[in-house]
Amino acid sequence: MKINYYLLLIALIISANMDAQNKRLRDYGIEIGVLKTGKLNAITDVEGVTVGHETIIEGDNVRTGVTAIIPHQGNVFQNKIPAAIYIGNGFGKLAGYSQVKELGNIETPIILTNTLSVAAATEGLISYTLNQEENKNVRSVNSVVGETNDSWLNDIQGRHVKEQHVLNAIANAKGGNLEEGNIGAGTGTICFGYKGGIGTSSRKLPESLGGYTVGVLVQTNFGGVLEINGVPIAKELNKYPYLDKILNDADGSCMIVIMTDAPLNTRNLERLAKRAMLGLAKTGGIASNGSGDYVIAVSTAKENLIPYQSDSMFNEKKEVRNDDMSPLFLATIESTEEAILNSLFAAKTLTGRDGHTIESLPIEKVLELMRKYNKIKQ
Repeated sequence: MKINYYLLLIALIISANMDAQNKRLRDYGIEIGVLKTGKLNAITDVEGVTVGHETIIEGDNVRTGVTAIIPHQGNVFQNKIPAAIYIGNGFGKLAGYSQVKELGNIETPIILTNTLSVAAATEGLISYTLNQEENKNVRSVNSVVGETNDSWLNDIQGRHVKEQHVLNAIANAKGGNLEEGNIGAGTGTICFGYKGGIGTSSRKLPESLGGYTVGVLVQTNFGGVLEINGVPIAKELNKYPYLDKILNDADGSCMIVIMTDAPLNTRNLERLAKRAMLGLAKTGGIASNGSGDYVIAVSTAKENLIPYQSDSMFNEKKEVRNDDMSPLFLATIESTEEAILNSLFAAKTLTGRDGHTIESLPIEKVLELMRKYNKIKQ
């Protein structure tokens, strides 16, 4: 009986520790913006969207991975999706940009990884597409792959991401609650001098504004002067760019993926994507010279999917009017800001290549500052 009591006590302690580790921004009483979140406060609040990860941690020096975002559960090549890509700052190697810019759609899942693994990710997407029975006659695939440079913590020159890792990430994709922080493409990333990673958030518009959902997923690997809900965290903690050239260098990158069920054309998707950079700026990001800040915006509205082959000369679409875009803009800004902050709150201290260690955000100190500025909801 006594043994069972101790086992129960140990289980409760482990459970409590896991709950503490899995806390997100709102769990601490910090609320971003004015719009309501989706049920999960994640990109998977958008119907049909799934996310998968493949985390690669090997030995002392390999700290990297792959994240896959799948916009719908059909054959993405056969039913392409309206999309746009906005370049906030173009110091990056995003694959697939020119065809998306020209045609206004994507035809593969979106893959995020590290800078020198874009080629492997592209190969993985090509194999994934060609391996589907309906695509047996396909002769061209526009893989969409985003990246950030995780070389401080990861042996990036070793190019440890392989095609199979990409296929695994796609196969692992699921809906529901998502893991954040040190996972998938966020395994080796750094944000504002702290451990960064994968983060996500969403907003659900009221029915009077269309009732649409906007979901955002980020891969954070950039710098700047960190602010949380207007509180000058970096200034208060004396940790911001150029005080310390190594840990607080502002260079880096941020990949931002937006999914919405609002029926939007490519032009308005690009307008939506531009607003994500405002969300990044609200966290203190500065889109520095060496930063590759890319935003991929996708409309998953079923009525606007684009068939690979059609007997009709025309695409008939329902599209949100320009005059009704502003609520979606706000939803994007708020979701991006919160997704970035969620990546920081979820990430854990990590040691990687050559013994380099990046500490996680000092949450207790941050909470003290949030209370000082009356920014925690009681």
